[in-house]
Amino acid sequence: MNKSIKLAIWSALVTLVLIALPSIIHYAPQLVGKSFTDQEDFTYRMEQVYDNLSATVLNPIDLKKAEKEITVSQEEIDEYRQRYGTHSEQLDTIQQQYAERIAEAKSEKNETLLLALVKERNTKLEEIQKNFDSDRYVEDKIRSEKVKALASQIRETENNRDMNIPISYDLVNVETGERFTRGDVKDTSIFQRQFTEATGYFRANSAVYDNGYSDDSMEQGSTFIDNHAMEISNPAQYFKGTVSIPSDATVSGQLAKENDQFIRGKYMIYALWVLGALALVALCTVMKFQKEWVLQSRLAATYSRWKIDVKVALLLLNTFILTVYFKSAIYNIFNQFMYLRLGTISDLVISFLLIGVPFTALLAFQAVHVFRLYSEPGRLMKDWHESYMMQFAKDSRDIFNNRTMGVQFSLLLMIFFLAGVGLVGGVMHPSLLIIYVFCVLFVLLPALFIFVKKAAYMNRILAATNDMAAGHLMQAIPVKGTSQLAKHAANLNNLREGVRVSINEQAKSERLKTELITNVSHDLRTPLTSIITYTDLLKDETLTAEERAKYIGILDQKSQRLKTLIEDLFEVSKMASGNVEMVKQRVDLNQLIQQALAEHAEEFVERDLHIRTTLPEETVFAMVDGQKWWRVLDNLFINIWKYSLPGTRVYVNLQQVGSNARIVLKNVAQYELGDTTDELFERFKRGDTSRQTEGSGLGLAIAQSIVELHGGRMEVEVDGDLFKVTIDVIGG
Repeated sequence: MNKSIKLAIWSALVTLVLIALPSIIHYAPQLVGKSFTDQEDFTYRMEQVYDNLSATVLNPIDLKKAEKEITVSQEEIDEYRQRYGTHSEQLDTIQQQYAERIAEAKSEKNETLLLALVKERNTKLEEIQKNFDSDRYVEDKIRSEKVKALASQIRETENNRDMNIPISYDLVNVETGERFTRGDVKDTSIFQRQFTEATGYFRANSAVYDNGYSDDSMEQGSTFIDNHAMEISNPAQYFKGTVSIPSDATVSGQLAKENDQFIRGKYMIYALWVLGALALVALCTVMKFQKEWVLQSRLAATYSRWKIDVKVALLLLNTFILTVYFKSAIYNIFNQFMYLRLGTISDLVISFLLIGVPFTALLAFQAVHVFRLYSEPGRLMKDWHESYMMQFAKDSRDIFNNRTMGVQFSLLLMIFFLAGVGLVGGVMHPSLLIIYVFCVLFVLLPALFIFVKKAAYMNRILAATNDMAAGHLMQAIPVKGTSQLAKHAANLNNLREGVRVSINEQAKSERLKTELITNVSHDLRTPLTSIITYTDLLKDETLTAEERAKYIGILDQKSQRLKTLIEDLFEVSKMASGNVEMVKQRVDLNQLIQQALAEHAEEFVERDLHIRTTLPEETVFAMVDGQKWWRVLDNLFINIWKYSLPGTRVYVNLQQVGSNARIVLKNVAQYELGDTTDELFERFKRGDTSRQTEGSGLGLAIAQSIVELHGGRMEVEVDGDLFKVTIDVIGG
């Protein structure tokens, strides 16, 4: 047999059991060993029969006697008078109602109509005048209307005497001895009730009528009811005797039909109980549930990929539908069996096949898959973190985080306020506690968690701000999330970093300024001291011509060095200010590099430096000022010649990189450079910190300024003793 068919049969048997067995608990006390007359509905209807019998036969209201009990209060008289306004207002209203019609009758000279209108108007005016002149007159009118209303109510009570239950009775008033009989209570009956002193007398209450009047009791449509008026009724009368329903009432008539319906429903319920028991036996023997029926279905693979919150929602929805279905089926099944018709049968079958069976099968499918999936370790938490609800919570948190702090705290305060209101509402109306608990778990507690988390985060930010104000700039503030507090923490970190960098730059600037003054003083004083010294020596008249020529040569050399130093300083100052004229043209960099290398070839040989050039076959051009670009290469090659370790190789590379030209120079430094490569571009900074070599210390600074004036970029890298210069300039 197909697994789907087996699952359908199993679901049908389970549905039948879940309807039949609970119905035993619900209906057995009122059906087993009970008849139609033992039912609550019949008892209620008999109470109505007793009430009607009391009001219409045993203890009716005497209209003539009741008329004497009718009272009229002063409030009713005042209300009657003022119903349409004050005295003057009512008179004016009547005059206005008839004025136009009387004028028309006069203009038409219709004497008959004129006299009739005037008479009618005067009659109403006299009636109004009497209402305001005499309380007695108004009282009589009100009493007359109350009598009419009371008579109408008594007639209505008489008309409701028949309740479709043909009773017989033999009752005697225990005080007056008056007997009331109908039929023969000694005949065979399906219902009989004795009223005695031991079992309790029959209490016959009369109908109760209002002494006031309402819309239905007044001809003029009053809405006044005197709440203090006495009700019109008779004292309760007590009777002993018998009330019965003869057996022939179950042969024909409405009662017979209802008795037959009860018997049919009763035996069909018995049959349902038997079927339920048989279905339970089948479920325990031949139709035991097997997991393979649902695990190997085509829907299983698709269902396993669904999010956990979708599974839970479907499970709850399915459970809710089945709960409503079974509750409705159990509570309505007896009435459906009693009033069995073709439409009722079709409704039972359709609901059983389209709701009970498929949803029971679906519940079994869901239960088995949920148990199987989430019995795996860690699967439940993994699926929960990937659920739509968690994604929604994260998105909601992101939306909340992007709000301003004022909006966030306003929302939190509103949630706390509503939580307090909800608590009061839950205490006053316990039925609301379920909703309140749900809101506390899923709204208040998350809001409280967010509030505490943000408050703690704010305190950490404030503490870090105080540390920053005290000058402790090393510890960064942790940035968590994308909230306004996180943005504020990031801004404070940026500010902290800016202040720290500024302090470091300031300290560096002070140090470099001190070094600059020291270096400039040293570099200017050295040749100047030599010039002064040798000038003093030349003043000696005993010097030979050879010594004098030697001293003059030294003076010339030192003067030239001092001149070069001053010119370089002047030129780098001009470049720093941007006050330099440039004549850009298309320059062949291949040729320019070769010329610069040739210019310093002898110097490289003297220092035992081996040049390795890598120049492209195709010419590389650049739009530069040729003279100034020559100065760049000249300064760099002089720097290499002075500070390279003898006996090492120097690499010169030229290449086209996109639209730019790139020059790369690499050499091994003779002196230890350290890691502060940026300081090499500072004025008067030398690789030889002892300043024993020739030079102004402005070579790299001038070269960098020229490159930047051309819109290029010059970078220096130091890796141990390897010194590397990279120049990028716009190609031509």
